[in-house]
Amino acid sequence: MNTIKFGNVEVGPGLPPYILAEVGSNHNGDISLCRKLIDAAAEAGAHAVKFQSWTDKSLIAEEEYERNVQYSDKKKHFGSLREMVTAYQFTADQHLEACAHCHSRKIAFCSTPFSVEEVDLLEKLDVPFFKIASMDVGHLALLRHVARKQRPVVISTGMATLSEIEQAVETVRAEGNDQIVLLHCVSIYPPDYEAIHLRNMATLQQAFDVPVGFSDHTLGTAIPLAAVALGACMIEKHFTLDQDMAGWDHAISANPDQLKTIVSESRNVFKSLGSRRRMVSPAEMEKRKKFRRSLVARCNLGRGHVLTEADLDAKRPGTAIAPDEIDYVVGRRLATDIAADQVLQWKDLE
Repeated sequence: MNTIKFGNVEVGPGLPPYILAEVGSNHNGDISLCRKLIDAAAEAGAHAVKFQSWTDKSLIAEEEYERNVQYSDKKKHFGSLREMVTAYQFTADQHLEACAHCHSRKIAFCSTPFSVEEVDLLEKLDVPFFKIASMDVGHLALLRHVARKQRPVVISTGMATLSEIEQAVETVRAEGNDQIVLLHCVSIYPPDYEAIHLRNMATLQQAFDVPVGFSDHTLGTAIPLAAVALGACMIEKHFTLDQDMAGWDHAISANPDQLKTIVSESRNVFKSLGSRRRMVSPAEMEKRKKFRRSLVARCNLGRGHVLTEADLDAKRPGTAIAPDEIDYVVGRRLATDIAADQVLQWKDLE
């Protein structure tokens, strides 16, 4: 399986996980809040900040607006769907400003496009990859347009069957683009733990022979770290400055401290995975001297005594004759007197 480059960062099996801070619409349409989110993600050590590129015209049909004019959850929804989409949409100029601020903080800017026009805008902003939302796994025209840009394509797989994922992968490959990363995803906010099925990452990797990561909608940090332990090459985590802030996704997002934990601990988890080859480190070999045992005399024994198993015990330190070498000791004569509890050395034997 080939690795893939997101800008100057290589992503794939055997490499540290790529951490993507998913701002989405958590900027609430406020460019000042957007800059603060970028700053916090950069300080946490994330590789990239991701937004969502849509407008009030590119994503939702009129009848859907008419159906959603009020909500009972006033914290998550401040008005009608049209009012929120209008307030939260990111203009082309705001894209430019967010991208420039990312560059100033040395963190990658990327976004999920929801129309061909937004794909073209992101191409002009030189994004390191295109992210396809779970809802668009079956939007083949959008997938083709993205694939033709010949940049890496990251596809979330929430709500999708294996055959639908296969169709999406083959649609991208048919355009001569094999730079694909799949993200296992459960499109529930947040999902029950029993519904997460992290082992699906191995299924996707085996089925499609592409790098696989995890797009996380759980609360806290445990599940994305578990995904890294199972080999996720990439973690996408919703990100906010304040989980109590009004808006769509703040409550299920990681705050700055949690993002820092995911970044730092995912590196530690990755390092700890190591090799399948069984090895004993030099530090452990040195530790054996203190923690393992050596053969010792159970009682005072005189020179010329023929040793029996009953004469011997095993105690720390492990610096002399090991207990598993007892068969080479029993039946031999002592070359010198040995005191009770004395560690037996090879030179003590004839």
